[in-house]
This record gives sequence, C-alpha cells and structure tokens, in this order.
Amino acid sequence: MDKRIIYKNDDGTVSVIVPTNCGLTVEQIAQKDVPTGKAYKIVNVSEISSDRTFRNAWTIDDAELTDGVGN
Repeated sequence: MDKRIIYKNDDGTVSVIVPTNCGLTVEQIAQKDVPTGKAYKIVNVSEISSDRTFRNAWTIDDAELTDGVGN
C-alpha cells in the first residue's frame, strides 16, 4: 500500500501507521486504528522520511491533521 496514516501523540511525537491489505480501505483502517479523538492525516508513503535516525523528532502542525478523527 502506498499510503500512511499519521497522527500526533499526547507527548507531541508523531505516530505512523503502515496499513496492510486486509480488505479494509485506508480510511477504514484509520478510523479503526487511530486512537479515539486523535486527528489524523492520510499521506503518500513518499511524504514520510525514510531516514529513521531522528524519527522521534518528527513533528506535524495540528492544522495539517485534516482527514478525520479516530473512533
């Protein structure tokens, strides 16, 4: 799958969900797997850095998390 789901944790770090082909759409996976009340965004895999060296330093502005909210 060429999409990723991102959301911000309570401590400000960013989580990335890597969906698998499980019969659900990426939107359904986001609704199911993003924690309740957390805003999320679905992005192309190319928008996520492949360099994991500083992954705990990744940030995102809340205003960019516009695709939905976890259930």
